[in-house]
Amino acid sequence: MRYLKIGKDKTYEFLEKLKKYGKLYAPVKISDKFYARKEIEDVREIAFDYQRTLLPLKKYFLPTCEKMFDIDIEKNEYGENLEKIEPFVIFGAHACEIVGLRILDGVYLNVYPDIYYARRRKAGIIIGLSCLPDEHCFCNLRRTDFVDIGFDLFFHELPDGYLIRVGSQRGHEIVDENIDLFKSVEQKDIDAFREFEERRQKSFKYQGSFDNIRYILELTANDKLWDEESEKCLGCGNCTMTCPTCRCYDVQDIPRINLKSGERIRFWDSCQFRSHGLVAGGHNFRETKKDRFFNRYVCKNSYFYPLGTSYCVGCGNCTYFCPANIDFQKNLDKIRSNYEVIHG
Repeated sequence: MRYLKIGKDKTYEFLEKLKKYGKLYAPVKISDKFYARKEIEDVREIAFDYQRTLLPLKKYFLPTCEKMFDIDIEKNEYGENLEKIEPFVIFGAHACEIVGLRILDGVYLNVYPDIYYARRRKAGIIIGLSCLPDEHCFCNLRRTDFVDIGFDLFFHELPDGYLIRVGSQRGHEIVDENIDLFKSVEQKDIDAFREFEERRQKSFKYQGSFDNIRYILELTANDKLWDEESEKCLGCGNCTMTCPTCRCYDVQDIPRINLKSGERIRFWDSCQFRSHGLVAGGHNFRETKKDRFFNRYVCKNSYFYPLGTSYCVGCGNCTYFCPANIDFQKNLDKIRSNYEVIHG
């Protein structure tokens, strides 16, 4: 892998130059508590010290709502929505988010590729950014706190700038076209990088492993915790909407007022909505709120074999944005502790 350094005095200049590769999106502070990714006009607005944004990275590749195709009812024809996707740059993606995007790749770019997702994925440039965890982060337990693929460039904080890892051919091209902004990495930079990584690892609130949590969950489906915690749940779907890897969507055909044409759209759906499991005849695969609540825990902790991790990347978004203050990681810890008391 190729390593470079950029000084703090050159960082904003480089961010400005990124705009020639497409629209630049990065985290911006929008209130005392919240950050959001927005198109950047002034690069000095970019927040480097954020933990999470209101909506995850997936929104750029799987929009909250999109038209799939137009329908001509009279001719019984349809035309796919294949308008040109303009290139864009995402700056500030954290390691767990990049793993989350790779999980979505495994879903949408597998044997039957999703053309809408694939086109956006091809158009996007991903630039990662190191971070320090807060009390909600547990990506270390998920082995997603460091990535070596899935990005074009990755910025690691140094006292006087950033150590940069180049992760793709496109990343090499961006660096080479702006080589005057970069320096060679020196020993003091390597030492600072090592110190930052050690500090980051010690900053995690939780230590250990969640490798067997899927099986513990399946064996404790009748634990009283699921009754207690699901009773608190509002069924609002915030947990799934802010999750980097939740991928459920619904599809609807919308006729126009002339009843001669229409369009098919898809939009984010949530397993926490009662309508999600509803089928013809009024039957529901997950009738109760408890059923839906427990299903999410099992789903997120299922094993994603291609990456060797679970569908949960440990970002803490679902806990942070939950209006009912339901703590996802703490519930997993409780279930694991209960299992160890019974079977230890």
